[in-house]
Amino acid sequence: MDFDYNRLLADAARELAHEPSNATTMDHVVALCVDSVPGCDAAGVSVADGADIRTLATTDDSLVVMDQLQLTLGEGPTLEALHNRESVVCLRLADDHRWPRWGRRVVEESGHASLMSFCLFASDDSSGTLVLYSRKEDGFDHEDLLEGQVLAGQASVALAANLKEQQLTQALETRTVIGQATGILIERFGVKPDQAFAVMRRVSQNHNIKLHLLAEHLVQTGVLLDPSQSNGESRARTSEVAASPDAQTG
Repeated sequence: MDFDYNRLLADAARELAHEPSNATTMDHVVALCVDSVPGCDAAGVSVADGADIRTLATTDDSLVVMDQLQLTLGEGPTLEALHNRESVVCLRLADDHRWPRWGRRVVEESGHASLMSFCLFASDDSSGTLVLYSRKEDGFDHEDLLEGQVLAGQASVALAANLKEQQLTQALETRTVIGQATGILIERFGVKPDQAFAVMRRVSQNHNIKLHLLAEHLVQTGVLLDPSQSNGESRARTSEVAASPDAQTG
């Protein structure tokens, strides 16, 4: 790498450190890939989580379609990263034996002919990728690979922070809705907070329904349990809360 490129990366690192959000940081990373890697015409950051692929940032909307096509066909670089935890280079997508159907579709539908895919984040059930696309066959060389690895380091930090932020947000939302559901039972039946929570937990366990889903249903409908969630058993009406031993103690 020459001096100008090193200076570009240093300037980019300083800019990324001052981005207002993790999502903005990832947008900046994919834009930087196109600007700084000579062979790159488009770039995207995606995360594979269980049976889903989410495109978190991209410079080309067609890449969102290509990500979802991986799920439809069961093959592609992001799915491969989920299983193998490694980066891959494909210089001729139309002929690559690893993703024969997906590669041909990418060439036909998006016009991209080669790619570099960098594994960003791995856990037991999820993996992120930074994928750089070129419209030319053999569109990347060894120097492009090295530059992509450096940019992948920036994207990996942003992705890890983004996933952590999402987990914290989801946890806060779950606590909020459980608190709202508990408040409904307290107001409706005059029970104590720990008694209301005990009733919801018991219904959750008895009907094998996650507590936050039970709470969401109560908040939205005013009914503690939906018949469709009770495996054919009778509806648990909110009036049953008042008759439960937990609600009557104290």
